[in-house]
Amino acid sequence: MAPLAFLLVVFCMAPHFFAESSILYNGFLEGKRLILDGAAVVKPTGALRLTNNSPNVVGHAFYPDAVKMFDKSSPSYPNASSYSATFVFAIDPSSPGQGGHGLAFTLAPSTNFDGAESGHFLGLFNPVNNGNTSNHIIAVEFDTVNGHGEARNSRGNHIGVNINGVSSVASRPAASSYYIDDEMLKEIEIDSGDPMAVWIEYDGLSKTLNVTIGFLEQKPETQLISFPVDLTTVVKDQMFVGFAASTGIETSSHYILGWSFAVNAPARQLRYSLLPKGPKEQNLSSSSINNPQLKVVLAVSSIVVILGIVFLTFLFIRMKKTESLEDWERDCPHRFNYKDLYTATNGFNDSEQIGIGGFGSVYKGKLSSTGAEIAVKRVKRNSSQGMKEFAAEIESLGRLRHKNLVNLQGWCKKKNDLLIVYDYIPNGSLHSLLYTPKQSLVLKWEQRFNILKGIAAGLLYLHEDWEQVVIHRDIKPSNVLIDADMNARLSDFGLSRQYDHDETSHTTRVVGTIGYIPPELFHTGKASKSADVFAYGVLLLEVACGRKPLGSNQFILVDWVMEWYEAGNILYVADPKLDSIYKVEEMEMVLQLGLLCTRWKQEARPSMRQVMRFLNGEDPIPSLDAWANSQSIFESNSRLTMNDRSLSPSVGPISSTSINIGR
Repeated sequence: MAPLAFLLVVFCMAPHFFAESSILYNGFLEGKRLILDGAAVVKPTGALRLTNNSPNVVGHAFYPDAVKMFDKSSPSYPNASSYSATFVFAIDPSSPGQGGHGLAFTLAPSTNFDGAESGHFLGLFNPVNNGNTSNHIIAVEFDTVNGHGEARNSRGNHIGVNINGVSSVASRPAASSYYIDDEMLKEIEIDSGDPMAVWIEYDGLSKTLNVTIGFLEQKPETQLISFPVDLTTVVKDQMFVGFAASTGIETSSHYILGWSFAVNAPARQLRYSLLPKGPKEQNLSSSSINNPQLKVVLAVSSIVVILGIVFLTFLFIRMKKTESLEDWERDCPHRFNYKDLYTATNGFNDSEQIGIGGFGSVYKGKLSSTGAEIAVKRVKRNSSQGMKEFAAEIESLGRLRHKNLVNLQGWCKKKNDLLIVYDYIPNGSLHSLLYTPKQSLVLKWEQRFNILKGIAAGLLYLHEDWEQVVIHRDIKPSNVLIDADMNARLSDFGLSRQYDHDETSHTTRVVGTIGYIPPELFHTGKASKSADVFAYGVLLLEVACGRKPLGSNQFILVDWVMEWYEAGNILYVADPKLDSIYKVEEMEMVLQLGLLCTRWKQEARPSMRQVMRFLNGEDPIPSLDAWANSQSIFESNSRLTMNDRSLSPSVGPISSTSINIGR
């Protein structure tokens, strides 16, 4: 354990925060108040020095007003609120590798630390109260000396999270690797004298404390520590925020160069150009300020750098003007950084895979920058067709917005990786809920009926209510996701096509999934709105019956339901897992509507607007014969049939797998 400790309790992307809980110091000569104690002083340069190189001294610097830790308007209430902080520190040891003991950014119920000792106790604790829950102190420590409770000290270079004492509940070596752009940086010596930037973020909703350390200008993309901890019982309603540091036999000068802190909001960005110089830079400046040769070198170097920047800017602008972008790239939403998605999915680890299909795989991820959960589709790019489906999905979903469509967040294209990023939908697909439910959870009829209405609403938006007609072309349960409120979200628009409302589809390729493809598509190849209606009709029957559209012994779901309808006992086909717990009139309506939507002649199928009126009870469901007559359609006997029509009363378990065509 050891000395350099930084407490920071942090970050939540919530919009609300208290003005009095937002703190910003770009250096410490701005006239803002601080409570200084012990060896702490503000230097003429604007740097806050907590200790000098004297042995066994303590220094404290605290913001004078307490911050409020519990807010009823916060999303995390009644838990402790979220916090965000960033600061820049520098540690100048009395001799290289021989400094001590540490520096701490501290959250405490008081600024009075009477009895606190120096050395390993950081000016915060003493042997009597160390570890007591009554302390209500939390710290994230940066060790420069190890050896608390041991016979002798040794050099330390660790970062740890401390609660109510000097023993860390979580720690990592500060030499752990981290990334900035494509460069991996490894060794971070926290007592090198160089300025170091720290970001600490506490999310009151997920109860997670993240600690990140790096050099100035750019925050590393990977946290050093991500530790689950609930601060609700640790902190009090009113707490003081500040710094503490101490020396022992080993000594260092501990500096804070800038500091930003906020409650229920991101800490404001420090302006690094305004920060005072660190001790290493000050020593270098004082030793070389009168060197005339160095002045000449610096002047020439500055001119070269400025000219280089001007040239690179001109070159970049020219390249941007001549860069050729496809239409879907111009109109698409946010383009993600590949490394962000790679990190979010743990390197597209198999353990994060939540779906797989002809298009590729889907992975669950969590963005380190916001903590938001996402779903990342990794499209196979083994042919031009994979690229076409990738572009089609982005172009379709990029501008579509409806509560029953999955929301597209963005995309990424890097070499052979084509990635599409969506909101993460927690309950998975309708297919998994129907056929492989978790913990034997069976979808209730009310949930199924609501899901069917949601799918219909999404299709109506695509067919009639958006600025263009969008044909999905692959409606099936595995392409319907169920959100936390058990509402349906249509997904997978890789096969979709768009055209204007006053045009007709010119598609001439059969795509989709066997069992959901209407018969006319095999003759004409032309997808239409009625093709989506047919697939939706199959899905209606599938959800009501709990059976897949095709099965063993040449089982065809549509024909099976039709036979029981003609026998006058259509309720026989209802999913037995429902135990007959459903509204009879709704079940009959859904089954008959499924048969209407799957009529052999596409002209005999209702539109999605008519489907919605039936589902909402605005129009009564007609009999199949009455509907056919009203459409002036004379039904032929050429409906898809089975070789053995006697299957109906004795069909066994269904075990077929959908087959994709045209992928």
